[in-house]
Amino acid sequence: MDIKQAIHSSLAQADMIVNAYLGDLKGEDLLVRPVPNSNHIAWQLGHLISSERSLIDRVAPGKLEPLPPGFDAAHKKDTAAIDDAAKFLTKEEYERLARQLRAGTLRIVDGMAPADFDRPVEKMPPTVKTVGDMFFFVSMHWLMHAGQWSVIRRKLGRAPLF
Repeated sequence: MDIKQAIHSSLAQADMIVNAYLGDLKGEDLLVRPVPNSNHIAWQLGHLISSERSLIDRVAPGKLEPLPPGFDAAHKKDTAAIDDAAKFLTKEEYERLARQLRAGTLRIVDGMAPADFDRPVEKMPPTVKTVGDMFFFVSMHWLMHAGQWSVIRRKLGRAPLF
């Protein structure tokens, strides 16, 4: 397995878990908070989509489709406390944007030369030193948030999936 295949695999595994956790949730379930002051899934989905696009744009500027106007601002840290459904997208809209973004991310991976993955990146968490690390960080970021959704699922009475 080469680096491109490993990144594809890592992102596919993250997608499988994310999609399984979202699969049977209704739109209103995306606004449930597991405990007060924690983030609901709608905000987290927007945060993940914004983050992935921003991270990929650092290594491949201008190669991804823009997000809808106002999307990033609607999912900044200071909007996490909002519970008004009208301020967020529908579940289907988040899923569509995530799929489109992921397709773009994978096209970028496929178009890179093997040496590109060794290029250094700056202003990232300490464990992310190269472009390759950054792609794996994207999948781990999605998984970290999906782990929070398992608690919301239990609060909603859903059976554990994994």
